[in-house]
Amino acid sequence: MDPELGAQREAFKAQNKSCFILGASGETGRVLLHEIVKSGLFSKVTTIGRRELPFEEPLYKDVVQKIVDFEKLPNYADDFKGHDVGFCCLGTTKAKAGADGFVRVDHDYVLQAAELAKAGGCTHFNLQSSKGANKKSPFLYTQVKGQIEEDVELLGFPRCSIFRPAILICNRQESRMFEWLTLKALTPVSALVPTFITIPVATVARGFLNNAIRPAKQPVEVLENADIFEVAGKPRTSPNGRSTTPDAGPHHKITQRHWAHNLKVVSRQ
Repeated sequence: MDPELGAQREAFKAQNKSCFILGASGETGRVLLHEIVKSGLFSKVTTIGRRELPFEEPLYKDVVQKIVDFEKLPNYADDFKGHDVGFCCLGTTKAKAGADGFVRVDHDYVLQAAELAKAGGCTHFNLQSSKGANKKSPFLYTQVKGQIEEDVELLGFPRCSIFRPAILICNRQESRMFEWLTLKALTPVSALVPTFITIPVATVARGFLNNAIRPAKQPVEVLENADIFEVAGKPRTSPNGRSTTPDAGPHHKITQRHWAHNLKVVSRQ
């Protein structure tokens, strides 16, 4: 471990901070949760979601789970109180939820959760957005991502970190042939320019954690795909599409199917 990062971890741990994770059942969220509990950097870790996660490993024995109804999120304001750091990996796809459902989850739910977190005392909110996020985009996905970035920023957190990963490489919980074909097509590009168009989920998770423990340079920071690689420790992607930084693997009792060396791409729309 880099000596500077090690010192930052020790200093951060001494502050006894607590955190919550939104979207801990998703691709990024589950790996991030593993990284967080494994690190021992937070005195308390809470997941906030619509269902209980069936943890198997003793590693998760101290994780607090809060079950909420996102359609009635203001009723769960108490669940957002007392957390210093918030990580938001909440999201769906247009294909799964439809256009209206996508906007409701990726914008409305996220904004309501951020508002409750701010009111509950959260001083550092971390938002997973997307490469190309722009509220003026002609594409729904990047348009919504750009709008939620702006709306969360306007809440005025003491520190707000916005992550814009490119196409996520991960061990998906469900198989999608289109995503497998997309990854195969992008593999040559990723081999030549690893930080350009894809990024392993494990790298995003480590970027979230490493960035959270280092001192803030400014109240609002936007980390593009290459920035996430850098803050995560500059891992690279090998020619066969595998991250040279091992994925954290399955951490919940969830069946995973494996195609193309266990790698899938999370579709953007």
